[in-house]
Amino acid sequence: MQPVVETLSGLERRVDLVVSVADIEKEVQAQLKRVARTAKIQGFRPGKAPLALIERAQGPSIRYDVINTEVGRVLDKVVEENKLRIVGAPSLAAKTEGVDEGVMAFSATFEVYPEVVVPDLSALQVKRIETEVGEAEVAKTIEILRKQRATYEVVEDRAAQDGDRATLDFVGTISGVEFEGGKAEKFPFVLGQGRMLPEFEAAVRGMKTGESKTFSLTFPENYGSKDVAGKEAEFAITVTEVAKAILPEVDEKFAKELGQEEGNVEKLLSDVRANIEREAKARALARTKASVMDALVAACSFDVPKTLIENDTQSRVAAAREELKQRGMPNADTIPIPPETFSAESERRVRLGLLVSELVSSANLKAKPEQVRSRIEELAKNYEQPAQVVAYYLSDRERRSEIEAVVLEENVVGHVLSKAQVSDEKVAFEELMGTA
Repeated sequence: MQPVVETLSGLERRVDLVVSVADIEKEVQAQLKRVARTAKIQGFRPGKAPLALIERAQGPSIRYDVINTEVGRVLDKVVEENKLRIVGAPSLAAKTEGVDEGVMAFSATFEVYPEVVVPDLSALQVKRIETEVGEAEVAKTIEILRKQRATYEVVEDRAAQDGDRATLDFVGTISGVEFEGGKAEKFPFVLGQGRMLPEFEAAVRGMKTGESKTFSLTFPENYGSKDVAGKEAEFAITVTEVAKAILPEVDEKFAKELGQEEGNVEKLLSDVRANIEREAKARALARTKASVMDALVAACSFDVPKTLIENDTQSRVAAAREELKQRGMPNADTIPIPPETFSAESERRVRLGLLVSELVSSANLKAKPEQVRSRIEELAKNYEQPAQVVAYYLSDRERRSEIEAVVLEENVVGHVLSKAQVSDEKVAFEELMGTA
């Protein structure tokens, strides 16, 4: 009688498997005899130990392996005959009730991959993000680069304003008690950069050297330090120095500092423009890709294997712990990280992965070698020695696979855009670059 595959719920299946005790014992004895030829047992020459002694020593482990092998063989046959695609390793449980003499019975429970149907791409509504890079954007980028290389000149009797570097002593208290990290001397920061809380900057703005002030502010609920998050604090501050920014001229020296060896300002501006065009293009594509992927996920509703969701969730927990380690957190290995924190996103990622895989297969969207090389060459333009970067990626299989994955995603995005209902959306350069 052929084993019957039972549907439990969704993608979960169960099948009862039967193996012959006689066949198992026959194979166990055969393996014991092979082991006995070379077995080293104390008190006996190699290969001369009694078979019964060998069986007592190694029989249980050999029998366990033989049973697993035989059950696996029977299950493989069931899988092949029923054309099943199993997710992960099946869960096996021995059966004792209603089992015929001379056989061993097991119940195998597992999940199968869902039938993934690519949605009607022509019905999808997606946004294609565009931006413009002109002279104004190049000028703003140059200005940012100048500010990053600013020097500061102390000025007397000057009211601190945005762009100035203010140096101050401060003491913060909550309910009259100083808190950790709330006190500093000769602490410098540049007004307008957003390094300090807005209320703190507002209090310092307009103050002159030697002036003091006391003010209150409430820490945000999501503030990094839980000890002060959401609490009202009082700060006593004294400005000890105000310095104005001196920006470097856009000249030969400036160009050389930014890597333009000849000090050619026009070449520098050209390079800056090319760099921000590449970055803007990449960010626009990322937003467009997000729109495409969101539309794909929203258009499909097939069941997702719990095993794959759990695997992805565990990977994300492990990645979170590794990130905490990199930040220097001492208890990164033991700090509680609830897996359910990632469950919803993991389900989305798995669903999207299955859908994209089916789309790649059905529309033949695999990354072509020439596409991969072109993408590597484009990436290499961001480095001082592009040829070495290209050679590195082409010679390293793992690095090349990363680029192949990027190209594959771009192929999927391009394919969907060619079929879907696309609306072009212009996004301001500052918003796209996060500098608004």
